[in-house]
Amino acid sequence: MNGRLPVVLPPVPGELFSSWIARHAAFYGVPSLTMLRHCLPEAVSLHIADRTLSRDQAGRLAEMFSMDAKTVRQMTFANLQRTAHRFISKEPIQRCASCKSGTSDPGPILRCDLQGWRITCPHCSRPFQDSAQCDRGRPFDQYHAAALRGEKLLNDDAERDIQTWTSPLELARLLLMRRVPWPLPRDAELWRYRVLGVVITDLDDVIAREGSFPPSPKHPIVPLHIRPALLAGVAIVERVGPEMLQMLQAHTFGHNRNRFVAETDHLVNPAFGLPGPRQMQLI
Repeated sequence: MNGRLPVVLPPVPGELFSSWIARHAAFYGVPSLTMLRHCLPEAVSLHIADRTLSRDQAGRLAEMFSMDAKTVRQMTFANLQRTAHRFISKEPIQRCASCKSGTSDPGPILRCDLQGWRITCPHCSRPFQDSAQCDRGRPFDQYHAAALRGEKLLNDDAERDIQTWTSPLELARLLLMRRVPWPLPRDAELWRYRVLGVVITDLDDVIAREGSFPPSPKHPIVPLHIRPALLAGVAIVERVGPEMLQMLQAHTFGHNRNRFVAETDHLVNPAFGLPGPRQMQLI
């Protein structure tokens, strides 16, 4: 294959860049990475291209595929702010049964299939299903309205760099920090207690049934059936304001408290007319 491709497959609305490249590779009968390297010899992987495609690379691809460079780059996550990349899964973690019903299995992968801050499809607004099609119920339905507001807050932050008094993405990460409940529980299963549980009091019991709960500030993608709690928690804290962060600081201890204070004092102190960040000590 040389020069412009003779046949170009139009992207499905919202399609992920690597999915679009993979469909071309299947059409031309070559491996996906070979297809990408035909256009970008320096490409290392489709996964990396999804996250780091530069404007120059998008321009070269656009010429090869006879389309607009902006459209090519919009299929990637390259325009997301840095914090948002932690919320992007390496593989699809959710699906919209409505939008996928008319496509062949497995069908194109959409950007939103990997976005760990979403609970609804951005194309039809219907609730996502777990990609593994596991039905774990909807334990946080009572927080639905707040969760939808939280979803919008995180999406505006990730996709448009629109924030209120702080970054909703950072708030979500803070709420996933561990806390130590008091009085200490008899089972001493401290892994399941998160700061979010102070805001969404139903959370502790739901997580107790999970057996494990790996999401953390470093890996903040929460399972779909629990995600409404995190989104609702963000919406509640954002609405109340920095004063609520001061209350949440009191539920953290030791190194976790130092980390929480370090990341929130610049928001809390101005709200109370206090000086800058405190000098922290181990507890």
